[in-house]
Amino acid sequence: MMVASVESPQLHADSAARDARESAPIRPLPDTLISQIAAGEVVERPAAALRELLDNALDAGSSRIIVRLAQGGLDLLSVEDDGCGIPPDELALALARHATSKIATLDDLERAQSLGFRGEALAAMAAVAEVEIVSRRAGQPGASISAAAGRIGALTPAAAAQGTVVTVKRLFHDIPARRRFLKSPPTETGWCVEVFKRAAMAHPHVAFSLWQDGRASLQYAADFSPAGLQRLADVLGKAFAEHALPVQARIGPLAVHGLVCRPTAARARAEVQQLFVNHRWVRDRVLAHGVRAAYADVLHGALQPQYALLIGLPPERVDVNVHPAKSEVRFRESQAVHQAVLHAVQQALAPALSGRADTGAGGHTADGLSSPARPGSRPNPPFAFGPPSMLRQSALPLASMLQAYAPLGPSQAGHVADSATPNPWPNERLDRNADTAAPSQPLGQAIAQLHGIYILAQNSQGLVIVDMHAAHERVVYERLKAAWDQRSLPTQPLLIPAGFAASPQELGAVEDHAETLQALGFDLAASGPASLAVRSLPGLLGRADPVRLARAVLAELAEFGTSQTLEQRRNALLSTMACHGAVRANRQLTLGEMNALLRDMEATERSDQCNHGRPTWRQVSLDELDALFLRGR
Repeated sequence: MMVASVESPQLHADSAARDARESAPIRPLPDTLISQIAAGEVVERPAAALRELLDNALDAGSSRIIVRLAQGGLDLLSVEDDGCGIPPDELALALARHATSKIATLDDLERAQSLGFRGEALAAMAAVAEVEIVSRRAGQPGASISAAAGRIGALTPAAAAQGTVVTVKRLFHDIPARRRFLKSPPTETGWCVEVFKRAAMAHPHVAFSLWQDGRASLQYAADFSPAGLQRLADVLGKAFAEHALPVQARIGPLAVHGLVCRPTAARARAEVQQLFVNHRWVRDRVLAHGVRAAYADVLHGALQPQYALLIGLPPERVDVNVHPAKSEVRFRESQAVHQAVLHAVQQALAPALSGRADTGAGGHTADGLSSPARPGSRPNPPFAFGPPSMLRQSALPLASMLQAYAPLGPSQAGHVADSATPNPWPNERLDRNADTAAPSQPLGQAIAQLHGIYILAQNSQGLVIVDMHAAHERVVYERLKAAWDQRSLPTQPLLIPAGFAASPQELGAVEDHAETLQALGFDLAASGPASLAVRSLPGLLGRADPVRLARAVLAELAEFGTSQTLEQRRNALLSTMACHGAVRANRQLTLGEMNALLRDMEATERSDQCNHGRPTWRQVSLDELDALFLRGR
C-alpha cells in the first residue's frame, strides 16, 4: 500500500525562505535599519542605554549626575550632568552614527582614556526610541535637539544650565518584537540600579542621585578620600563593610585598591564580585582568577569570596575595544596583572594581628603604613591610607621559626616529651594587673580554657574566644610554608621507628616520591613486604602522631601524582600536615601555653582563619556583655 507524503508547514516555509534568499540581489541596507540592528548590540535593554549615557556624562568631566527612571527605563530614562556641555553646532552630530569627539586616529583608540568612544550609542537609541538632548557649554547659548525613528529634528534654542540632559522615552515601543524580550519594569529597574551603582563605585569623586518614578531612591555624596573606599562601603552596604578589609598596592605602573571581605564572610553565591579597570566595570577571568587564587589558602570548599576592586594601569597596556558593550578587556601582560591582583589581595588578607589591632584610627602597621579603621566599626568609617606600598614577602624568617615553640600534639597517657625539644611555653601565672590593652597584644591575656576546646582571654575591648586547634593549625601551617619556601624543613628522628601495615598505594607513594618526602622532613622505609616504618618527622611536627601523619601525607602524594602537580598544590599538603600537628581538643593547656599561642597568633599572617576557612577567634565586646546582663538599663 502506497502512503502519500505530507510536507509540513515548517518545511514549506524554510523552502520558500531559501528560494527568496537565492533570488534576492545584494544591496546596501537603509541607514535606519543599520541603526536598529546596531541598537540590538549597544542598547539591548534600558540598563545598557543607561550605561552609555553615564559613560558620556562622566567623560564630560561631571561632578554631579542625576538619573531618572520611569517604569524601569521603558517609559523614560534621563541622565543629567554638569559637565562641559555640547556646542549647539555639534548637537546634530552627536546623534549621527559613528560620530565622536573622543578619538580621531588608531593611536587614540589604542590609548583610549574615555569610557565611551565608539560614537554609536546615541544614534542607536534614536533609532529605537524618542531621544532629546538639551545642552549648554560655558559661554555659549543652550540648545535642544530631538530624534526618533532615526530621523533628527531641527535645532532649537533652550534655557539650560551648563551641562547636558539626555532623555530617552518609549524605548523599543515601536519595535514590538524587541520589546517582548524585555522583562517586567521591576526587573529592568533592578538592572538599571546595578549599572548606577557600578558607575558610582568606579567614580567616587562624582556625586550621584537616582530617582525612580518620581521618588528619590539613592544618593551618594562625592567621596574625596584617598582611595575612594568610603564610596565602595556606602554602595555595597553595611553587611559588606562590616567584614571588609582595605586593599591598596602599587606595582610599577599598576595600582590595585578596593575592599575584600574576610573569608568568614564568603557566600555560596557570588553576590558581590565587582571588578573595575581604569574606572570601567568589566567581566574578566584573569582578574577573577587572581582574586580567587588569593583566597585559596583561607577559603573552604566552593564558597565565593566577596570583593570590589579597582585596577588602574596605563591605557596602552589594556585593550578596551573588545566588546560592543565595553564590558570585557584584554591585557597586554595578563600574567603580570594576574599576579599583581593575587598578591595585592593576599597582602590585605595576610597581616598579623599585631599589625591591625583595633586601636582606633591613626594606628600603624608593622611596615609603617597608616592602619585604616575597620569598616563597619562605627557609622561612616573613614578609610585613611598612607602612600601605596610595594608588595612585601609573606614568608617568616627561618631563624624566627626555629626559635618558636614545639607544636603540641595529642595528649597521650604515659607520653614523655623528648628532652631535646623542650616546650618553651613556661608554666606561668596570670598577672591580673597586666595591661590587657597593650597595642602589641590585641588578643589580650588568657584567663581560662573552656571544655578543652576554647581559650578565653580578656583584652581592652572585652572577651576574646579562641578555637585553639584552628588557631594553632594556622600558626603551624604558616611556619611549614615558610620553611618549605626556603627548602629548610628541619627533621626530627624518632627514638623508636613507628611501623604500620601499608597498602599498595602507600608503598608506591614512598617509592615514587622519595625526594619529596625527604624534602618534607620524612624518613619512610619499607620494614616488610606490606609494612612501612617512620624513622623521622618534620621537626615542626615532632610531637604529632607519626603513623597518622605519614599516612595522611602518603594519601595526598598518591592523589597528586607527579611532583609538578605537588609543587602547584603544596598548600593542600602542608595544610594536611599542619592539621595533624596542631593541638587537639581536650588537651589541657597551662596559662603560659595559652598566652604563647595568643602571641604567636598575633605574629602570624592570616591568623583570623584556619586552613579550612573557619574563624580562629571572635571578639565579644564589653557593650555586648553588658547588654546580655541588662547593665545600664
